[in-house]
Amino acid sequence: MKTFAAILLLILTSQFTIGQYEYDVSAQHPYGLPNPEAPKELLDFAPLIGECDCTSISRNQDQSWAEPVDMVWRFKYILNGYGVQDETLKADGKHSGSIRQYVKDSTRWYVHYYSSGSPSTILPAWEGNKSEDGNIVLYREQKAPNGLDGFYKITFSEINANGFKWLGEWVNKEETFSFPTWKIDCKKRKDQDLENGRKELLKTMKEFSTAYMEGDYDRIANAYTADGKIFPNNTSIITGKDAIKKRWILPEGTRILHHELNPEEINILGDYAFDYGYYSGRSINLKGEETAFKGKYVVVWKKVNSEWKMYLDIWNRVAD
Repeated sequence: MKTFAAILLLILTSQFTIGQYEYDVSAQHPYGLPNPEAPKELLDFAPLIGECDCTSISRNQDQSWAEPVDMVWRFKYILNGYGVQDETLKADGKHSGSIRQYVKDSTRWYVHYYSSGSPSTILPAWEGNKSEDGNIVLYREQKAPNGLDGFYKITFSEINANGFKWLGEWVNKEETFSFPTWKIDCKKRKDQDLENGRKELLKTMKEFSTAYMEGDYDRIANAYTADGKIFPNNTSIITGKDAIKKRWILPEGTRILHHELNPEEINILGDYAFDYGYYSGRSINLKGEETAFKGKYVVVWKKVNSEWKMYLDIWNRVAD
């Protein structure tokens, strides 16, 4: 589902009119935007964009673990939305950062690291990819103190809208041996505008459920954009408010007794958003027979005149 959400994010960003530097950092988008012409892998780092409050812990020279250090880890899109830059601002004054670019010809990420404590004329680089389990794993060749060949391995794990974990470790070539040297635990900062946007979307979802239970098909149709599209099971794509309204009308005598949407994740990108999750409800027919139903959904939203409207809406049932 996360992969599908990332693809949807790429689709919705393509709705923006492309300007010369439209995807750079701006007052409206303080962390920039992904360029729809960039490789789709750019969105590997999409959940990290913004600021996190983190706790960093690394090993002392005697191999004991040092005291935790608080830090802010900030990610943003750069190069007009073709790359990602991040910086860590640590309480102990040891700041650092990276420039992250996905090279399509090499089919991998290249990450160039720099720091305030040890400036260098040549930046060390890690390379790697996002794995099937959702982790981002990067490697750089590095010998162990005893001369054994291996890698310094970096892993971003448990990546979601609430934060992520980061691990730096030395591994041998076969990865049968690991020696962790650095751990970071990050919690995403809540942007107030984004929080307000999520609250508005949740309110709009509840209003949709209410309209469905009340059989108010005009309100249901008005919940979509003028060019909105729905993707019901076993039918072609249905476009436009009139056609959408017709599709939602229930057979005579059938009523919805209960309906609710339970989003798993809500993501907002300027005047666009997407969410996915589960829906459930209960209906009654002309004979008085009640039927429970449930399913899963994905919605892409557009903001129209300061109101959130559904642009793309796909759903299907989940078997009991």
